[in-house]
Amino acid sequence: MSRITDVLRSKGSDVVTISPDTLVSELLSLLVGRNIGAAVVTSDDNVVGIVSERDVVHCIYGRGAQLLATPVSDIMSTSVVTCVPEDEVDNLMRIMTERRIRHLPVVVDGALIGIVSIGDMVKARIGELEEERAHLHSYLAAGS
Repeated sequence: MSRITDVLRSKGSDVVTISPDTLVSELLSLLVGRNIGAAVVTSDDNVVGIVSERDVVHCIYGRGAQLLATPVSDIMSTSVVTCVPEDEVDNLMRIMTERRIRHLPVVVDGALIGIVSIGDMVKARIGELEEERAHLHSYLAAGS
């Protein structure tokens, strides 16, 4: 069973963070420039929120272009679901699907050490299934 620590080992632990007073226009520049879908919002090294492309799209639809001059704190999600390296990928995939969450910050003792996306989880699960298939194929070939 894959764990978050395995996912981070494969993808790395780089996390893009921003402050709550970052303007939405700056956030968009960062997301596009880094080709990512979300940024963790931190204050004094504490996770205080998360903001994604979806958050921006939903708010622009409701507020219009003036949203670009608004601080991220006005649109970020403040009830952030986090995980720890020991969490199992399958369990978190279920939680992410049920709660419609696409990104989970990875936290240890209050410190942000990484972030995983639903895409990272799917990739890990596919790798796991491919490994199982190879073992089964090998087992069946040895029995022939």
